[in-house]
Amino acid sequence: MKKRFHWNKWTRKSHHWGAIVILIPVVIIIGSGILLQVKKEIDWIQPQTIAGSVKNSPSIPFDRILTIAKTIPEAKIQSWKDIDRLDVRIQKGIVKVRSQNNWEVQIDTQTGEVLQTAYRRSDIIESIHDGSWFHDKVKLWIFLPTGIVLFILWITGLYMLILPYIVKWKRKLK
Repeated sequence: MKKRFHWNKWTRKSHHWGAIVILIPVVIIIGSGILLQVKKEIDWIQPQTIAGSVKNSPSIPFDRILTIAKTIPEAKIQSWKDIDRLDVRIQKGIVKVRSQNNWEVQIDTQTGEVLQTAYRRSDIIESIHDGSWFHDKVKLWIFLPTGIVLFILWITGLYMLILPYIVKWKRKLK
């Protein structure tokens, strides 16, 4: 005698066990995602962008930007290798120099004045959010499957939500 497959039972069990399996990664993803949503509102996460002397184009050269950034001890910049990226905001008249150790130095593109120096946590939070902070293999083998399982949970949850309405509709047709 062939056993009959019970779709409703399978849906509930997969929904239940899937939620338990992905509990910790989902808490990490949701928690870090909430912080990333408010990063522009909370200076502790991402420093506020200070406006500099706004002109049509920056007037200080790159070598001067490096020289100015070297003067900030927290940033620990000695050469271009110590800089992660430059974020030039022409409309605001600044360049953000992000060091490898997550310090951000905001420099006026006209005067060369240091407008602000602050620790930037948003990049770390983003790497926690996508799993790469732990390890690239964690990102690929834990966080990616978590996203897939979460999608399956969404589908099975939608099915369980709609199922009673389908049953009621079929009863009315009889």
